[in-house]
Amino acid sequence: MSFNLFYTGRSGLNVAQSALVTTAHNTANVNTEGYSRQSAQISSSTGNYIGGIGFFGNGAQATDVTRSYDQFLTRQLNQAQSSNESLSTQYAQISQIDNLLANQTASLSPLMQGLFTSVQAVANTPADPAARQQLLGSAEAMTNQFRATSLYLSGLNTNVNEQIVGYVEQINTYATQIADLNQQIALVSNAGAGHAPNDLLDQRDLLVSDLSKLVGTKVVVQSNGQYSVFVGNGQTLVLGDKAASLKAIQSSSDPSQNAIAMIGTSGLTMELQDSVLSGGALGGLLQFRNETLSNAQNSLGRIAIALSDTFNAQQRLGVDLNGALGANFFSQSIPETIANDNNKGDLTLTAKFADVGDLSTSDYKLQVEADGTFSLTRLSDKRNIALPAGFPSATTGSVSFDGLTLSFDAGSVQPGDSFLIQPTRAGARDLAVLITEPGKIAAASAIVVDNTFGNKGSGKISGGSIDASYAPLSADVTLTYDSASNTLSGFPDGSTVPYVSGEEMQFNGITFTLSGAPVHGDSFTIAHNTSGVSDGRNALLLAGLQNQKTIGGKAASFNAAYAQLVSTIGNKTRQIEISNTAQSSLTVQIRAVQQSISGVNQDEETANLLMYQQMYQANAKVIQTASTLFDAILGISR
Repeated sequence: MSFNLFYTGRSGLNVAQSALVTTAHNTANVNTEGYSRQSAQISSSTGNYIGGIGFFGNGAQATDVTRSYDQFLTRQLNQAQSSNESLSTQYAQISQIDNLLANQTASLSPLMQGLFTSVQAVANTPADPAARQQLLGSAEAMTNQFRATSLYLSGLNTNVNEQIVGYVEQINTYATQIADLNQQIALVSNAGAGHAPNDLLDQRDLLVSDLSKLVGTKVVVQSNGQYSVFVGNGQTLVLGDKAASLKAIQSSSDPSQNAIAMIGTSGLTMELQDSVLSGGALGGLLQFRNETLSNAQNSLGRIAIALSDTFNAQQRLGVDLNGALGANFFSQSIPETIANDNNKGDLTLTAKFADVGDLSTSDYKLQVEADGTFSLTRLSDKRNIALPAGFPSATTGSVSFDGLTLSFDAGSVQPGDSFLIQPTRAGARDLAVLITEPGKIAAASAIVVDNTFGNKGSGKISGGSIDASYAPLSADVTLTYDSASNTLSGFPDGSTVPYVSGEEMQFNGITFTLSGAPVHGDSFTIAHNTSGVSDGRNALLLAGLQNQKTIGGKAASFNAAYAQLVSTIGNKTRQIEISNTAQSSLTVQIRAVQQSISGVNQDEETANLLMYQQMYQANAKVIQTASTLFDAILGISR
């Protein structure tokens, strides 16, 4: 029995030593990121039967070293971190736009107000060269700020492209390391008779955790303990000891943006849609670009296009100081149509503005379906826009929608071909002042109306406005009243029109009003204005554009549309900030729960160290006792 006592003590000594080594390992890794607390698993050794007495124990044995690990909590923490990083990235990006638009020194609102204030000054003193020069200066200041804001937003897009490249490189590094660890873990597990290599498992879980901060991931544990890691909507990133890779490439649909391609383990490359990559910093970056940045660029461009279009239209209806019809005041962008790089057909698509007042802030995608038909999608709300039956054909070669007209030139298409249509993206970038000479400002009305001297009745002609169909009169038009027939004659087309007091009359794009009681032979003159020196009637109409609702289905003015943009960005910034704060708090809570299971508690390890030390000393005492008994037995035999 002393012999059994000796081995029983030695087993306890070995168990205590194993526990001490494990505790020391925990203590050494108290600050190691991703480390899970380990525990030596101890079981009793099978006892020996002594006839007539019973079973006597043989001590204890250390059967395994396990880590404190909860797979559910780890997965939950990874998901929380992924959402948190996505929101943090979005907030960091959108805050830059919010700060820009909310900055009073960089705001477009006072500059647009300054433009129309200067227009009003020209209307008040149309012959004053200083007022006209001030108008040109105000217009230059406004267009410069439009372009500067557009350039800033384009710079954000460039930064997004660069960050995508960096994130993709990090993801590839993590994927390769996870695949390598999968291989090592499989080898070590086989060599270790199935015992888990805890430290390698911790390293792999840490890599998965870091990967989840970059992109949303899903992990499936295989039967051999290896991880399969999936990203997006199921694309395989890691499968056993094989790792696929991502690559930042120029988007086939939009050359200004970087897209992400998956290079599979077989070498096949496939461009991924931005929408399939969600979560993590990369997902947040893509979501910011598609939902906020593009919308801000389009909204700003739409304001610039509407402003230039309406201002130019009214400018062309007036005459300058030389009596010439006004020329365009601002430059204006044209809608961009981009053929996908992967198109197999050679069809050319062109777009033009039909009615800028109906423009939206969305981009559009025209797709050739498998059966050869076309589908048109508004990307902001994914809504399909109806196309004419048989479109495109000889009779339906164009289609109008949302203030645009699409037309097709010669060429062919193949199923899968697509086109991206960006109506307003370049609007702010391309806005500039075309007029450099103050005298070219068309402040005067294009026509003058007057009662002929010597009229005897009380008839009066007033108003005198023109529309876009007006062409300069080759000669003055004199309308004469005939009391016998109560009609007016003298119209350029030779017609005779019944006279109704106060009723508007029109011809050749000219609108005017005759009122009162003319007498037979009274006449009224309508002539092209050959001198706009002291006439500010068209400038008044230009100034009135400030409050006209000309944007978004003619529902908002220029300043209202800009205020809506500022409000939308500001509200979304606050929303993301609140969501990010809440998600950060949730992540902290989940991490605390996870660490309460897997983390190393220094106080607990110190207590365990003392306990196992005493255990070691006690078992050493058992061995010493066994040795003393054995010596005593030997002494008796002598």
